[in-house]
Amino acid sequence: MTPKLDYRWHLREVMATRGMFSTTDLRPLLAERGIDLSPSQTYRLVVERPERLSLKTLMALLDILGCSMDELIEPVAAAGSRRRHSAGADGGPAPGKDAGVGDLRPKRARIVSE
Repeated sequence: MTPKLDYRWHLREVMATRGMFSTTDLRPLLAERGIDLSPSQTYRLVVERPERLSLKTLMALLDILGCSMDELIEPVAAAGSRRRHSAGADGGPAPGKDAGVGDLRPKRARIVSE
C-alpha cells in the first residue's frame, strides 16, 4: 500500500524570517511579477494552506522570498483520519495560533515626544 502524502505550508514563517510581517508587504511584490491578487486572496495565501495554487504564483513567491520550494512546502505523511482543520489534526497547531513564527516579531515602536 502506498502511503498517502500531505504537506505543510510555511509561507508565513518564511516571510517572517525575511522581515515581512504583513500580507500587505507581499501584494506589490506579487504585482511586479504579474500576479494580481486581492487583499483577501493575499491574506488567505499567507495564513491558510492553499489547496490550489498556480505555478506562476508559486514561482513568484520563490523569487520574492529568495527561497527554495523545500523551505516553502514540506511534504509529510497524511494523518490516519481525514478531519478538516480540527485542533492539531494535521500535526500543526490549532487554528488561529502562529505556527513557527516564535521570536520573529517586528520590534515594538517607541514614540518619543520632543
